[in-house]
Amino acid sequence: MSGTLFVVATPIGNLEDLTFRAVRILREVDRIACEDTRHTRQLLGRHGISKPLVSYHEHNESTRSEELLRDLQAGTSIALVSDAGTPLISDPGYRLVKAARQQGIPVSPIPGPSALLASLSASGLPTDAFVFLGFPPSKQGARRKLLEECGAWPMTLVFYEAPHRILDTLADIVATLGPRPVVLAREVTKVHEEFLQGTAAELLAVLAKRPPLKGEITLLIGKGESVEAGDTPLDLAVQELIQAGVPRMQAFKTVAKRRGLSKREVYKKLTEH
Repeated sequence: MSGTLFVVATPIGNLEDLTFRAVRILREVDRIACEDTRHTRQLLGRHGISKPLVSYHEHNESTRSEELLRDLQAGTSIALVSDAGTPLISDPGYRLVKAARQQGIPVSPIPGPSALLASLSASGLPTDAFVFLGFPPSKQGARRKLLEECGAWPMTLVFYEAPHRILDTLADIVATLGPRPVVLAREVTKVHEEFLQGTAAELLAVLAKRPPLKGEITLLIGKGESVEAGDTPLDLAVQELIQAGVPRMQAFKTVAKRRGLSKREVYKKLTEH
């Protein structure tokens, strides 16, 4: 009989956020697969748990998945954890869980902390519909293209972002989406937890006066408007973007995309009067 693969959520900052069930499962399994054995050993030590650890991260995920699958098939019970939060959410684990499911090995989630959901729940942005898009592309062109494509979706957009790229990403939000509500959640559940809210342009102005940000960042963008909902006159829509710091021609392009028009059509309509 095969063992069970437990997908165990661990704290994203505050070590008290490990659930009672997670503690019990981590004590009962035969082995724990984790990204950084030193990091996980510290968490286990806090709860008096001593178990064999095996490294499982993005650089060895393919080969290590095969090894863990063989152990599971032989009856070994394994807990999969990430350095913080729920495994597989922008972390390794997909290959292992998929293969285990395909081979009929039981996979049991042990829910708990998630930076995505924790940030969303305290953001003040709509939660009836949202989409998680992981880390945006590191290159500006690809990042702006993504923002333009999903900007009109009628749901809250949620990203993770690295501290050294956050200013560039905020600038791209200004250029592509204009004065939309934005929340930047930093170091959630930790000592220096912080939520900044405003438009992307306003957040850029605030951060320009501060030292470079550090820590884990979740970036949330308020709902977009569908093309049909675009009741604001064209000239005002363009002016709003320009006032938010968007270059004039980029403002034409952004408004045109939202209204299903070409940039030339928008420019012509505005210059006819």
